[in-house]
Amino acid sequence: MDQLPPLNALRAFDVAGRYLNFRAAAEATGVTQGAVAQQVRLLEAQLGVTLFERVPKGLAFTALGRSYHAQVAEAFEELRAATRTLRPEPGKVLVSVTPTFAAKWLIPNLPEFSRAHPDIDLRVLATERVSSFHSDGVDLAVRQGQPPFGAALDAIRLFRQEIIAVAAPSLSSGQTLPLYSEALAQLPKLHDAHDLWPGFLRALKIEDRSGRGMRLSQTSLAIDAALSGQGIALVSRFLVTRDLAAGTLVQVIPETFDGKQDFYLLAQRRSNRNPATEAVLRWLSSKAEPQQS
Repeated sequence: MDQLPPLNALRAFDVAGRYLNFRAAAEATGVTQGAVAQQVRLLEAQLGVTLFERVPKGLAFTALGRSYHAQVAEAFEELRAATRTLRPEPGKVLVSVTPTFAAKWLIPNLPEFSRAHPDIDLRVLATERVSSFHSDGVDLAVRQGQPPFGAALDAIRLFRQEIIAVAAPSLSSGQTLPLYSEALAQLPKLHDAHDLWPGFLRALKIEDRSGRGMRLSQTSLAIDAALSGQGIALVSRFLVTRDLAAGTLVQVIPETFDGKQDFYLLAQRRSNRNPATEAVLRWLSSKAEPQQS
């Protein structure tokens, strides 16, 4: 069969399959019990299969019916998601960020935003994947990179990628800070996906003698490992500002490393952004580091 069954029949089957009861399905859809049953019989007749067994307490799936319902329900959910993207909810703002930015900067700062803007439904999409403003329905994004980002985007630099070496105070206990080159060479290193240690040590003319070290997929995990005293992590300073102020992490050497992948706030270049998106954009922009002359 190359034609789809009637949409009303599929909808009735979807709801009846969720409740396994024609009466409950009718109440959920605002039609009569007989109308739901008739649409399901129509679907079964068109498909030439039995989808439900009629039992005393309601309905039971046949094997074919259960399999078909799972796919029909998924298709309806995709339609609902597509419609939500097409018709954004007032006051809803979806911001796409990396998992590390979400865990180590955005979430700790969200209470301040929520107090200032209790009417805005700020939703966070934490993913390493580059999200699309169109297909993913993203309103704002924070990403590392170098401009230009494209003529259709506004870009505001939030934070420089100023890399520092940090560790828990317990890791360097008994040693005077800053660490000497020999001590830095021997202490365990925490590596993430950015793999910054080789270049960092090369710039300091230090040969690493700490062994293989721990390797983690995200910077946030490296920070957590550093907090637990498992090694020294190389991280952007702004991600650990709170930990440095609290003394749960210390900068073990004064030298820093300026990366080329600064953190930028990206938004579609248009004059008709909704007020909620503008409010989030202004708040994030207010947190940006001062530009160096």
